[in-house]
Amino acid sequence: MTDAPPTHWYPGHVAATTPDKAAVIMAESGETMTYAELDDMANRLANWLRSIGLERGDHAAFCLENRLEFLAVMWGCHYAGLYYTAISSRLNNEELAYIVNNSGSGAFITSAAQAESSEAILDATPGVRARLSIGHVAGHDDFHDVLSQQDPTPLADRLESNDMLYSSGTTGHPKGVKTPAPDVPLGTGESVLSLGQMLFGYREDAVYLSPGPLYHAAPMRFCRAMLRQGGTVVVMEKYDSAAALGHIERYRVTTSQWVPTMFVRMLKLDEEIRTAHDLSSLECAIHAAAPCPVEVKEAMINWWGPVLHEYYAGTEGNGFVYCNSDEWMAHKGTVGRPITSVLHIVDDDGNEVPTGETGGVYFSDGSDFEYHDDPEKTASSHLPNGWSTLGDIGRVDEDGFLYLTDRKAFMIISGGVNIYPQEAENALTMHPDVFDVAVFGIPNEDFGEEVKAVVQPVQMPQNDEEAGLLERQLIAFCRERLADVKCPRSIDFRPELPRHPTGKLYKRLLKDEYAKASG
Repeated sequence: MTDAPPTHWYPGHVAATTPDKAAVIMAESGETMTYAELDDMANRLANWLRSIGLERGDHAAFCLENRLEFLAVMWGCHYAGLYYTAISSRLNNEELAYIVNNSGSGAFITSAAQAESSEAILDATPGVRARLSIGHVAGHDDFHDVLSQQDPTPLADRLESNDMLYSSGTTGHPKGVKTPAPDVPLGTGESVLSLGQMLFGYREDAVYLSPGPLYHAAPMRFCRAMLRQGGTVVVMEKYDSAAALGHIERYRVTTSQWVPTMFVRMLKLDEEIRTAHDLSSLECAIHAAAPCPVEVKEAMINWWGPVLHEYYAGTEGNGFVYCNSDEWMAHKGTVGRPITSVLHIVDDDGNEVPTGETGGVYFSDGSDFEYHDDPEKTASSHLPNGWSTLGDIGRVDEDGFLYLTDRKAFMIISGGVNIYPQEAENALTMHPDVFDVAVFGIPNEDFGEEVKAVVQPVQMPQNDEEAGLLERQLIAFCRERLADVKCPRSIDFRPELPRHPTGKLYKRLLKDEYAKASG
């Protein structure tokens, strides 16, 4: 942080000095919200939230697609001192109602695009005191009409607040990740802003491209930090690889955030599309969410230059591991070194393992967290000494760089051998005929489990003969790069895999489907 007064780091301060500056731009339409408009909308929403009886420490929820008002809604909840939950617009009605109820949200804000699900949960969410919608949704008051009647004067004695976002688990109910809201004045800032300034070039003249869904932790928090700083956030309505490249040129983007699947899809664009745009304004391309295959990251650095910055962290905020392009080139495959906590690699008994050995990835001396109303899950993510994990497996080299192996839940045990499917996924991803891939274990009578792959090909095979040929080619391709035991014994093809827009692959859905089919 700098020596600036604490009231600097929030949109209202920017609005007071540069009211007409663009705060948010929708990438496709060019629709723009200035800092004055954002601050005004956030203040009116904060006053409305207080008017319905919500106080600091209470909860509000919103379910919105990427749209102009999204970040103003977030800031309105923040100004009011509430915990706020941004809910995925892709959830089913039961999941949506569960999160609204579990979070204890007294207010719910949605849009006409979410009308069907928002109307369906009316009776199932009796704890909600008031509901607003942007566009018509039955049972909801009109967002803009209600706010037009509210006082735009800022609330007195505002304090910093915090989000409470839910894990995107594929089995059971999602879990709310709750970290205490700090008792400090609004504008004091947050760790993401400090990291942005220190590592990612956050500054007042930065232009930040956000290609992913804003309800996800990383996009929302990085956009929030950029709006504290006074930069401009360019929001893609929906991700498209070719369009993303065009937006970098059109808006002279300086900073951006991606997931590895976006890189893979950009690299598979035709050469004339990949080279059609001027990307010289891009100073920083942040990526996370999943390990990036070495060949993919090498290709991106060769294309964009040493502007890639990788980190490993979670919604829980218990640790932050980081590396820049130069560090990665010297330690290919790493996700970085810890900079906000202490990293530990431990065995199944919680004992630290020697350097270079694989084990569970744990953090200490970072931020604490709990899973809302779920003490059992909170306890299962912590060791008795307080170290906490996101559930990943990895190793650390002699220089302290972390390499992720896979999620512990996805490890395959075949004939007593531990197999990490991420290796086969990384290999198969590089085949020119593969658009997306999932590798997981399925039951095998002799070995317990065997390696299975489900591939979304660039072009679906037209018949069994074509499918069989492509299957043999892909298995051979994988065996040229990995030991046979790590490669799939069979491959199925599907027109689409269950992947979330944030880049998360819902592998558990496929694994459970095949396990059920096998009996």
